[in-house]
Amino acid sequence: MSEGDLYGLIGEDGFQRLVAAFYRQVPRDEILGAMYPADDLEGAEQRLRDFLIFRFGGPSRYLEQRGHPRLRMRHFPFPITQGARDRWIQLMTAAIAEAGLPPEVAGTLGAFFDGTATFLINRE
Repeated sequence: MSEGDLYGLIGEDGFQRLVAAFYRQVPRDEILGAMYPADDLEGAEQRLRDFLIFRFGGPSRYLEQRGHPRLRMRHFPFPITQGARDRWIQLMTAAIAEAGLPPEVAGTLGAFFDGTATFLINRE
């Protein structure tokens, strides 16, 4: 399956369910919770949702509002260690399951998240 096909398969609703399921877990998480300002959780959720929609073949709202993703630069202020990366993957894996995405979509997203989360590690 091509990554560009995902939006056509799950649409806006699928990405909404996925990202909402992820962010429901964040505030109470002892590792990730502190990295997400409580007063901007809704904004963080919208940014991730718009990024994923754009990245996987949907409308380019993210680019129009924020420009190039520059993921490493945007994440540098946050202490992303191997442990934080692993917890992010754990929560996102649970969110994928909760969102009820088709297996082929879950596999493609899982591979993308795994590589991207590793790329974003910026502290030992």
